[in-house]
Amino acid sequence: MSSLTYALWGAAAGALIPLMAILNGGLARGVGGTIPATVILFATALLAALLVAVVARVPAPSAATLLRIAPQQYAGGLIVAFYILSITFLAPRFGVGNAILFAVSAQLVTSAVIDHFAIAGAAPRPLTVTRVLGLVVVVAGVVITQAGDRLAGAFR
Repeated sequence: MSSLTYALWGAAAGALIPLMAILNGGLARGVGGTIPATVILFATALLAALLVAVVARVPAPSAATLLRIAPQQYAGGLIVAFYILSITFLAPRFGVGNAILFAVSAQLVTSAVIDHFAIAGAAPRPLTVTRVLGLVVVVAGVVITQAGDRLAGAFR
C-alpha cells in the first residue's frame, strides 16, 4: 500500500474516535453505566475482529505461540480498555471535543517521546527543534481552546 493509502486509513480511523466517544456515552446511559457499556463495546469489537479473521482466513495462533510472547506485549489490551472506559465516561461529562483534544495532545507528545527514545522497538526518530515547536503549538491550541470557552462566557 502507498503512504497516501496509509494516511487516509489513519485519518479515517482518527475521524471515527470522536463519534465512538459520544456513541459510547449514549450506550453507557442506555445500559446504566460506563463499565457495562465498555463490556458491550469490547464484545462487539471481538465479534467484528473474529468475523474479519474468518473472512480473511487468518489462522489463530497456537497456545505455544501465545505463551512465548512477552507479557508486556499484552499491555495494549489494558491500555485500550483504560482508554475506552475513560472516553466513555469523559465525553458526555467533559465534552467530546475536550476529551479528544486532551487525548490527542497527550498522544502526540507521548508519540514523540517514544520515537525519540525508540521505546518498545519503535523506529528511532530524534526529537528536533521543529518537532518540539509543533508539539508546543498543539498544546497551546488545547490551552487556547479551553481559555476561549471561558473568555467567550465572560463576554456574553
